[in-house]
Amino acid sequence: MEADLVKRTGLDFQSIQAAGVHGVSLSKLPGNLARLWRGYQQSKKILNQFKPDVLLFTGGYVAIPMALAGRKYQSLLYVPDIEPGLALKTLARFSDQIALTTDESKKWFSEKNTMTVTGYPLREDIKKWTRAEAQDYFKLEAGLPTILFMGGSSGARSINQAVLGILDQLLEHYQVIHLTGHLDWETIQAATVNLGDRYHPFPYLHEMGAALAAADLAISRAGASTLGEYPYFGLPAVLVPYPYAWRYQKVNADYLVDRGAAVLLRDEDLKSDLLPVIKDLFSQPAKLDHMSRAMYSLSQPMAAERIAELLFEMAVV
Repeated sequence: MEADLVKRTGLDFQSIQAAGVHGVSLSKLPGNLARLWRGYQQSKKILNQFKPDVLLFTGGYVAIPMALAGRKYQSLLYVPDIEPGLALKTLARFSDQIALTTDESKKWFSEKNTMTVTGYPLREDIKKWTRAEAQDYFKLEAGLPTILFMGGSSGARSINQAVLGILDQLLEHYQVIHLTGHLDWETIQAATVNLGDRYHPFPYLHEMGAALAAADLAISRAGASTLGEYPYFGLPAVLVPYPYAWRYQKVNADYLVDRGAAVLLRDEDLKSDLLPVIKDLFSQPAKLDHMSRAMYSLSQPMAAERIAELLFEMAVV
């Protein structure tokens, strides 16, 4: 998906082979190591052709071959989630500087690392939306609370199923923007025909800024983007960390919950607790307003510019 997004911008794109080694079975390990070696060779070729002044890494095992091949170059590592994964910790050993979404990440790195808190970078097309423009884009009813459900590009099946179970009750009092992901789209389409103008489902939405600007409450996973997008719009949230990436998403969620900006809901409690939690929040306008202000206080709208400045400074040294 990232390849398609990069190509849409008109930027040159080249892929390399890579594979994970942490937690991989012994039967798969040799093949994965071979892919990493091929990726290392491909990375050297790319570097020789491109001759960069500085390298930027954002994590994942795909970056390891390039980091190994580019050891002689200046490099900046950006850490999106609060707690870095194994690949990010490995990349930190090769990086001259590290950019962090929040100050909380510093405890996972050595004091020898040069670290700068930049915030989470946002695309300009997300930042362009006002609430009025977003409501007009979706043709929403003025004055009626709007709930945004989303679970990433592929979707979150447990969230989708929980929404379907309470959708009739939700639409009595709220309007819903539901980003289903592609995996469950046909099922949800079939189950939600003729629900009226208060329900707005999409398999994927390029205009994410419109959804974030229009919503009064978000229900979602707790990936790194929640640390940047929700604060920018002051959007209070019910966060449901992905159970199979619980550790990293739970840390992100706890950061927002501890600051009064969000509520935590376990994945296994979705079906029983989602509707009561939503009703409780909307029955307390003062609490929802406090969450919104707490979320907005965490916004760092110039994060992308700060990362770009770090890269520029490193490139011209």
